[in-house]
Amino acid sequence: MEAELLKRIRSLPGTELIGDDAAVIGDRIITVDMLTEGVDFILAETDPKWIGRKALAVNLSDIAAMGGEPRWIFVAVALPKHGALELAEQLLAGMKPLIDKYSLILAGGDTNTWDGGLIVSITVIGCVAEKGVFRRSGGKAGDRLLTTGKLGGSILQHQFSFEPRIDEALYLNRHYEVHAAIDISDGLTLDLHRLATESRLGAILFETKIPIADDAVTLSGQSGRSPLDHALSDGEDFELLFSVAPQEAKKLLSLQPFQTTSGVILYDIGELTATTGLQMVTADGISKPLIPQGFEH
Repeated sequence: MEAELLKRIRSLPGTELIGDDAAVIGDRIITVDMLTEGVDFILAETDPKWIGRKALAVNLSDIAAMGGEPRWIFVAVALPKHGALELAEQLLAGMKPLIDKYSLILAGGDTNTWDGGLIVSITVIGCVAEKGVFRRSGGKAGDRLLTTGKLGGSILQHQFSFEPRIDEALYLNRHYEVHAAIDISDGLTLDLHRLATESRLGAILFETKIPIADDAVTLSGQSGRSPLDHALSDGEDFELLFSVAPQEAKKLLSLQPFQTTSGVILYDIGELTATTGLQMVTADGISKPLIPQGFEH
């Protein structure tokens, strides 16, 4: 539904909708994300602190995808009437470690109670870094595609405990020439398709180079799907996917600048191509079309 809605909005006369993770207005980066009970979490099965943390972290991940620095947050919640105050306190307690870590200012928001489930909507305003922002549209044919971590199986816990790649994005922005970037929120192939489309390019992934998380292997035993399939389409990994020139990629992969500071390893998983569409090169060297799959809003 989301893709079709965005397509219709873009077709309206006089309407401009930039296809990035956040909007850039002057020297500010603005993003908003909403989490709803039954879609993004099940309140009866989840500690509200984790829900609060996730609601903020997904927005911080969008700021990271733009190569920016988060500063101010606005929190709007629709709380179930029963136990509303206690629930609100627990949500805030879950956000607090991230607020402290990134020196964020809780600048405002809105609260409401109703007979429905929990809804949390957070807006984050960040600052554009000195060298500008990352966009999805800046990719170049021949760019290498790198990701900041392993993928798949996020439903087991990673969807709540992931660390937004703010520090890594700011470092990349300061020291390297990143051409295009996106965070992997809805699935590797689906988000890669979005980045490649905005850059008017295609992409090739290499099956043997996809970094598969341990949770993807665990989940495979329960789902009957392969670990690779989970890595390609599960979503909510919230790792950075970005494109750089081959020489920049070689430098990054050799130096691994985040391994000792945050334990984050960079992986080279493919390249952008002048030919549109996604391709997968299998372990036996055969290239085949790859259909974008992931979570569709």
